[in-house]
Amino acid sequence: MTETAPWTSRKPTALLVLADGTVIEGHGVGATGKVTAEVCFNTALTGYEEILTDPSYLGQIVTFTFPHIGNIGTNEEDIEDLTPAARRGAVGVIFKADITEPSNYRASRHLNDWLSSRGIIGLSGIDTRALTAWIRENGAPNAVIAHDPNGVFDIEALKAEARAWSGLVGLDLAKEATSGQSSQWTETPWVWNEGYGETSPEDAKYHIVCVDYGVKRNILRLFAGLDCKVTVVPAATSAEDIMALNPDGVFLSNGPGDPAATGEYAVPVIREIIKTDTPTFGICLGHQMLGLALGATTEKMHQGHHGGNHPVKDHTTGKVEIVSMNHGFAVSSNSLPAGVEETHVSLFDGSNCGLRLTDKPVFSVQHHPEASPGPQDSHYLFRRFLNMVREKKGEPALAER
Repeated sequence: MTETAPWTSRKPTALLVLADGTVIEGHGVGATGKVTAEVCFNTALTGYEEILTDPSYLGQIVTFTFPHIGNIGTNEEDIEDLTPAARRGAVGVIFKADITEPSNYRASRHLNDWLSSRGIIGLSGIDTRALTAWIRENGAPNAVIAHDPNGVFDIEALKAEARAWSGLVGLDLAKEATSGQSSQWTETPWVWNEGYGETSPEDAKYHIVCVDYGVKRNILRLFAGLDCKVTVVPAATSAEDIMALNPDGVFLSNGPGDPAATGEYAVPVIREIIKTDTPTFGICLGHQMLGLALGATTEKMHQGHHGGNHPVKDHTTGKVEIVSMNHGFAVSSNSLPAGVEETHVSLFDGSNCGLRLTDKPVFSVQHHPEASPGPQDSHYLFRRFLNMVREKKGEPALAER
């Protein structure tokens, strides 16, 4: 990809500088400053606020392929990171068109102001389709995104920073995305014209402990909505401390970074939990680390999967669901050991999207069943997990769908 000039005559106030030296000029939005990260693209048409606050995007700059981002504004309800004061999510963003004024009854803030408040650096006015095509051809690049309202940049220094960054391989970002202490989650799923509900942990029938590697709020809401008391614990919590909470089930959350790096402390914990026969369910990073704990390997993907239109087949039912994806690493299908069954595969590239143990109540998926792109194609996975809990208690199963 050659250097790209801005679409308008305005002076460039933001740059995207790739590690190969490519410089892309645009108009700055959001926070000022600079940050080094990996550039990915997301093909979702909606949900930009949820995407930008998903902790799995920590260490990444998100390019939206949909041209008009920001026209519904932002609000205080649709964020996904557990501790918004820490601003764990995407560090940069790239738009094709300028941000328009919000037009939605739920909007409470302009997207540009919201980006600034969260420290997210962005640029607009570039050919995002050309950038996406470049990433598909060459892979997700390391880059520096910089925003200066005066348009003053040391381009050679920015090129050097982009070249020098080692990338996501080997990075344990879960330690930055995780919550700092244990907590109880009580919010239930959103209901039209009513908002989010609230549940009482004391009255809940089941106790789920969530190991937080960068968990999304809607995952916790769905558990709370299924009559579960939800206890969230930090990523480095020991197996002994987790089991001391007497969980009916253990959930391994999504999160950012290289699963092999986080797995250095997480995998031994997961193995100890599996030995107890406690029902265990993993999503995204939790899926990858469960794979590592069971003896499989993970690998960095060429461009990753990011979007809300990915078809995945559930081999256990033969059904295809449209899912939300956000991952740059994957479990290697050919590395699954005996006793571990592949349950889901991507119909885009055949990569692994799910696994389960054949002799224990343990399973995981790569995609995000809580994100509702289908809109609820994958919600059955939460009931599948709860059925494992119910079976252990001698209770009848719920209908999965």
